[in-house]
Amino acid sequence: MKPRSRGEAATAAVAPPGDRGRSRRRVAVGVPALVMLAVGLWGLDRNGMWRDEAVSFQVGRRTVPQIWRLLHDVDAVHGLYYLLVHVVLTVHPGEVVLRLPSVCAAAVTAALVAALGTRLLRPRAGLWAGLLYAVTPMAGHYAQEGRSYALVAAGATGATLLFVRAVEGGRGARAWAAYGAVLALTCWLHEFAVLLLCAHAASLALARVGATVWRGWGCAAGGVVVSLVPMVLLSRGQAAQVAWLRRPTAVSAEELARAFFGPSGVVCAVCLGLVVAGLAGLVGRRGEVTLVGVALPLTVVPPVALMLASQVSPLFVDRYVLYALSGAPLLVVAGAEWVAGLVGRLPLGGRRPKRRPLSHFRLRPRLVALAGVLVVGAGFLHQLPVLRADRDPRTRPDDLGAVSRVVAREVAEGDAVLFLPGHARNVALAYPGAFRGVRDVALVEGAAGSGTLYGREAGPGEVRRRVARLDRVWVVADPGLLAGRWSPSSPVERAKLAVLRRDFTGRQEIRRGGLVVRLYLREPPARVG
Repeated sequence: MKPRSRGEAATAAVAPPGDRGRSRRRVAVGVPALVMLAVGLWGLDRNGMWRDEAVSFQVGRRTVPQIWRLLHDVDAVHGLYYLLVHVVLTVHPGEVVLRLPSVCAAAVTAALVAALGTRLLRPRAGLWAGLLYAVTPMAGHYAQEGRSYALVAAGATGATLLFVRAVEGGRGARAWAAYGAVLALTCWLHEFAVLLLCAHAASLALARVGATVWRGWGCAAGGVVVSLVPMVLLSRGQAAQVAWLRRPTAVSAEELARAFFGPSGVVCAVCLGLVVAGLAGLVGRRGEVTLVGVALPLTVVPPVALMLASQVSPLFVDRYVLYALSGAPLLVVAGAEWVAGLVGRLPLGGRRPKRRPLSHFRLRPRLVALAGVLVVGAGFLHQLPVLRADRDPRTRPDDLGAVSRVVAREVAEGDAVLFLPGHARNVALAYPGAFRGVRDVALVEGAAGSGTLYGREAGPGEVRRRVARLDRVWVVADPGLLAGRWSPSSPVERAKLAVLRRDFTGRQEIRRGGLVVRLYLREPPARVG
């Protein structure tokens, strides 16, 4: 009979056998999921999508052949997610429905974090870790994003739980196949999830497992990598989409640490202190994985690997490694358990506590668990202003819903509109009702029909001729571009800007949601003599 791991032994020692033990484990997993669900649903209808969500929305409403055509040109890394959104939006094409998969995925992730803590330590550790994940502002933020990152976090955390089961359970090829299948599917949601393989390799090294385990993991990892080859080949040709990224710095690392362990200085300091305390459990007996041995590589390895790679070719954005957040609450809880054990061994009034019957201590584990829950609740209340502010659409880079409401109010049917740059057309694609009856001056072919994100525009000469026939035109633009703070590289965008500056005068202007809606009127001809 295979000996139990330390995590299984600890769980068995704390949780009573039978129904009560199962009940505690279910509570430990279910409560964090419900809390995360409540946090995710709170303020979900922000009445405004930002640019990336708007792309998910307008692409998800296309037909499957149109989505397939688009992926050959851009956004291949999001292809599987767009197909999922296409199915979801058939229920109801609205921004709340768009975000619901992320809310559900975040709740599943909180439950999986709790399941990891329960399996590797004990139910109360799982309860604390799951709750910590649920109240972390970063988790709440991406639970309300109509993008793939919350789903990637759920898949990566699920793959990590399957990884632990495969290492501990000795179930052979079937367990490793399940692990490989879940991780491969997760990588198809976003290819940078493949860095999870590096984290799991580090966990195996810390556990000092034997050749059989390494062989099983290696076969699963090889299958994941091979399955990603088509996406990697396709996405390499689309690298221009991330040309805006810059090399991460020490400030980037500090910001990520605050996102993982709490934006508040007090909360972050307490959590990092507990992490240091919990590092005592990094290495366990040979051949077994420990809570810290799984959580530390999960938290550290993917972000560090991506930051290092980004020194050569910038690829780092915090949301690309959101899945690494799953390890942070487990690290904090490992330290909290160490502190709880230390306090339990302290002498009372300078003496060691008298020996009492075991029944005297029956309520003690429950009180310790409750104390941990209350501490997490206090942390939640301390960070409540951050969570509340995150429900305001103005905290996003832009608010296309606010822009669309300005257009609906100010722009009349039949008026001409010019988007500068062309990707500002995203607002019209996400909120077509506000632009009904409006003439898109530069557009030649729509986004869905042309297999592009924002449609195909006329060339520079044709754009100049079209604008030359107008006496007035509404411009939906990037304020930095109009102010001259940056210059477009596209000849079409330069032609739009040049004709506006030469022949028109900006009059009425409204700024909303990170964009400018400005009315341009043609300059009267100069009087001669």
